[in-house]
Order: sequence, then C-alpha cells, then structure tokens
Amino acid sequence: MHLKLRNLMLLCLLFLAGIAVQAQETRQNIMVHDPVMTKQGDTYYLFSTGHGISVWSSKDMKNWKPEKPVFETAPAWAVEAVPTFRNHIWAPDISYHDGKYYLYYSVSAFGKNTSAIGVATNPTLDPSDPNFKWTDHGKVVQSYPGKTNWNAIDPNIITDKKGNAYMTFGSFWGGLQLAKLSKDRLSLAQSPEEFITIASQKKDPNAPNPPSIDNNPVDAGGNAIEAPFIFKKGNYYYLFASTDYCCKGVNSSYKMIVGRAKDLTGPYLDKEGARLDRAGGTLLLEGNEDWHGVGHNAVYTFDGKDYIIFHGYDANADGKPKLRIEELKWTDKGWPEIMVKE
Repeated sequence: MHLKLRNLMLLCLLFLAGIAVQAQETRQNIMVHDPVMTKQGDTYYLFSTGHGISVWSSKDMKNWKPEKPVFETAPAWAVEAVPTFRNHIWAPDISYHDGKYYLYYSVSAFGKNTSAIGVATNPTLDPSDPNFKWTDHGKVVQSYPGKTNWNAIDPNIITDKKGNAYMTFGSFWGGLQLAKLSKDRLSLAQSPEEFITIASQKKDPNAPNPPSIDNNPVDAGGNAIEAPFIFKKGNYYYLFASTDYCCKGVNSSYKMIVGRAKDLTGPYLDKEGARLDRAGGTLLLEGNEDWHGVGHNAVYTFDGKDYIIFHGYDANADGKPKLRIEELKWTDKGWPEIMVKE
C-alpha cells in the first residue's frame, strides 16, 4: 500500500477511535445529588455532591462528560472542623464575580449540625486552560451542636440591588438563614446574632421544633426544610427551598416550595400571603409514581430561557438520584411553574 494512503487511513482510524472514546465518556441520565450549574463559553459545568465535589461538563445539557473532582484530597481545615469528614463534600454552589468563579461547599457529619461551609475560587472552569486552578480559601461559617440553632450546609449566593453579596444556607434546626458576606466574598460581614431566618416549617419561631419522624436529633426535630436558592426575576427575589426528606431512595418524600419578596432580606411570602419563616410556602413540585421525591434545586437563565435544575429519586432505577433539568415558566402574576416534559 502506498505510504501516504496508509498514513491517511491510519489517521482516519485514530480519528474514529477518538470519537468512540469521547462518546463512551459522555453519559445521559446521570446520577447526581444537589446539582448546580453555570455556563462558560459554549460549555455547561455542573457541580454536585460527591467525593471532592463531582464535576460534569456538557455542550447541550443532555450529554455529560465526567471531569476531575475539585479536591483530590480533603481540605485540611475541613478535617479539623469535622473529624469524621472523609472528603465526601455536599451541596456546592457556583457563582461568578469579578473575574473569578466562586465555589461554596458543605462539609458535615450526617444528621448533626457539626457542619461548615468553605469556598474555593478559580479564574476558569475549562480544565484545558493553563490558568485553571482551584484555590481553597477555607471556612466561611461553622455550626456547632448545642451552640448554634442552625446548620451550616447548603450554601447559595445572591447579590442585592446595591451589589452586596449574601449567603443563604441551612437545613432543619432553626430553619434557613441569610447572612451578609464581606466584599471579597470569602468571609462573613456580620455576626451569627445578625443572621435572618427566612424560612422554617415552624409557625411560631419560638416554639420547639415539631417531633422528628426520621430519628433526627431532638434539637433538629421535624423542621424538615433545607436547600435554599434565591433567584432574582423582575421586581422580586424568589426563594426556593426543599421540604420533607431526601436521601432515602424509594422512601424519599422531598418536594420543592417557593415564596417571594421585594427585598432580599424578606419577609418571603407564598401565593396566599403566608410567610415562609412561619411555615408558609407554595408547592412547586413533588414526587409521583415516576419520581419518589424531587428537590435541592437551582435556577438559572441560559440563552434567554429560565431553567430549574434539581435531582429526583428515579422510581425506575431503584430510587437512585438522577439529574433533572426543566424549563421554568412564569404566570401573569409572576409565579414560577415547571414545564415538565410528557
């Protein structure tokens, strides 16, 4: 065979082999927990709970390529804060500010408020970029059993009309909290005594937590609300949250609620005018025969469309948590509705 022709055929075979490998690397219907997303250039990047924080990339939000985790080894500060921590990092949040991506993340002992939230930054999310490097800045806030009536997990960052950054977070205990961040977004700008409770399952904030139905600690009780996410749309800030129980596979009862406020600090009201910090909340989506529970959502605008990203426990896959991305529409009165595909 002519040398040039043989070399051309070899190049074609290598090219086809490369396509096959790439096709094998990308996956659909991926398993994730607590997903968040952003877009850089023509690529979507998804971060979720996992060893060192799980990372995926996609060109179309359908075919996902696994990337290396953010942390190959556990941050030293996190091991000190939570002695049982083994680099399984929960519920990240991704945002972009002043030329950097900010990735907030949760470390915790399961079922306890021995928890903390940290933050890492990166100038780019493209692993092929020579400037790609995650820099960990350590702890932002920490909760302590018997000392703080809130749980430092599930962070989400939102900016007010004046450009001030706030972090909302929380799970069970006294409900969801809102705290102002410093200008560099790496620490708190106020003391825990100044935190604002923006959502709770308790009608009376001074009443004891309702009884637990899942063997939670007494101080956590049945105040089953977590995963706050605030999204600005028009004249309102919309607070999304998840209620009831995640992480139980076929027995999960997770569902999503929403309320809104004209001021970032609240109070947030549902469609009926009930305050979310007094057990209010309009139901947005709950489980059905196909999904045992749905929750821990994030909301974004991509190319002029609003999307809600969350996980659901797939009834057709033994209750495994799967990624769901649905288009979010808005009623004439400004309330979100999920356009679930048939």
